[in-house]
Formats: sequence, structure tokens, C-alpha cells
Amino acid sequence: MLIIRSRKELQEAIINQKKANQTIGFVPTMGFLHEGHMSLVSHARKENDFVVMSVFVNPTQFGPNEDFDAYPRDEVHDSTLAEQGGVDILFIPSVEEIYPGELATKLHVEKRVSVLDGADREGHFDGVITVLTKLFHLVSPNNAYFGQKDAQQVAVVSGLVEDYFFPVNLRIIPTVREADGLAKSSRNVYLSELERKEAPVIHKALTLGRSLIESGVTNETNIIQQMTATINQQTAHEKIAYLAIYSYPEFTPVTDWTKGIIIAAAVKYSKARLIDNELINVKRR
Repeated sequence: MLIIRSRKELQEAIINQKKANQTIGFVPTMGFLHEGHMSLVSHARKENDFVVMSVFVNPTQFGPNEDFDAYPRDEVHDSTLAEQGGVDILFIPSVEEIYPGELATKLHVEKRVSVLDGADREGHFDGVITVLTKLFHLVSPNNAYFGQKDAQQVAVVSGLVEDYFFPVNLRIIPTVREADGLAKSSRNVYLSELERKEAPVIHKALTLGRSLIESGVTNETNIIQQMTATINQQTAHEKIAYLAIYSYPEFTPVTDWTKGIIIAAAVKYSKARLIDNELINVKRR
């Protein structure tokens, strides 16, 4: 595995792979890798000739009340896992390498962000599409891999790719979970022992919501109430940030329960905010 830190060196390596007619799979991450990330790498390894992973904690997607400096980082750990997973190039740029100067133009997301994390984290998804636009140009991947856990991000990135004709296929990989159902996340390390024991209730509530919808229940208020009661049976969390049902990928109110639907949850713990979701009637690419 080759570790690259400069844009120039990365682009030279990509050009060589393109000349050799190699297909490129790309896994963008913010590091502190876990099994969820490695599942993306596994799929990329099977479906492409060459695999590039980026590890970059992107400052433009952090809000004014979010601590960019506190985001967990472990380059040695990340490098070890990436090499074991079969990554060919691990791109670990500095902030200055990705943002060498003040931006002359800015990207802004118009749709799919007025609810959930988009509503709570103003400007967050603008930062996501900004860094991904840069990375897509640098890597020129045939396929890019994202996890379902970040379903709103996936919907936003899909809109970016469709709107601006990016020549990349997005591959959406199911959420990787612990044995008790908790979604794998870099933020799980911040949970206390009791919080970690109780956190799987999030997935339990989402699974309940799915079963209700699939059994024909279309009373959204009733579904949300039952999911809320399920989570509130536990006491370790501080609050439910949101429990919601929307059409997917539009993130608008559901009018047709036979089409794509997302049931989404965010639960706040003392030092972590965990998100999870269930997708219904949605075909993964």
C-alpha cells in the first residue's frame, strides 16, 4: 500500500492507473476506521482493479458549535487496517493540501437538507459536497462507496453526482452492525458502559417502525409514538434529537407508502450523538 499526502502525487498515480485501463474504487472517510469502513473497502476490492481510500477530517463540514479538533484520529491504526483490507493508495492530505486558499466559489445544497441533520447542522452538507467534489476530481473513480448509515449524506451526494454529471457510480453499502444491532460508528467510543449497553434500542425502535409500515400501518404519528416509547424505555440517553419518516431520497413528507421511505433516528448521549436509519422500498445501487 502506498501512502500519499499530496494532490500532485495522487493525480500522477491515478493517471498511471487510467493508462493501464484499471477501474478505480474510492472510499472517502474521515478516518478512525472501523468495520463499517472496511466493509466499504471489501466491496471496492471485489468490484474494482484498484482501490483508493482517503482519510481526511474535513473542516468545512463542522459547524461553529462542533469541535473539529476533538474528532478522533489515529493514523497508525487507520494505515494498518487499510493495508490489511487491500487498499492500494491511502490518501492522507493536510487541511492546507485540500484547502490551499480561500475558496473563490462555494457550493450549496438546495434540496434534501431542510430536515434531520441538515436542519440541525447548517452548512454541514455544503462542506460535504465541497470536499467530495475536490476528492472526486483528484481520484477520478469509477465507483465510490458510501454506507447506508449516513443516508441523508448519500441522498445529497447522489444529487450532486446527478446534477453535475460526475462520471462516477455511487455504491451504497448496508450498515454494518455490532452483534446487538448497534450501528458501527467512530463515535461509539464516547459512550459510557451503560450508554453502550442501552444504545442498541435505537435499532430496535427503527426495526419496529419498519415492521409497522411493512404490515400496512400508514399513520405516521402512531408509528413515531411507538418508536419513541421504545427508546424511552431506556434512561441513559439525554434526548431524542429526532425520529422521523420521509420519502427517500427526496426527504419530503410521505404521500405514497409503496415508494422509497426512510425512517431516521438521532439520539443524544452525554458525549455522542448517534444516528441510524432503515430504508424501505429503496433499491441500493
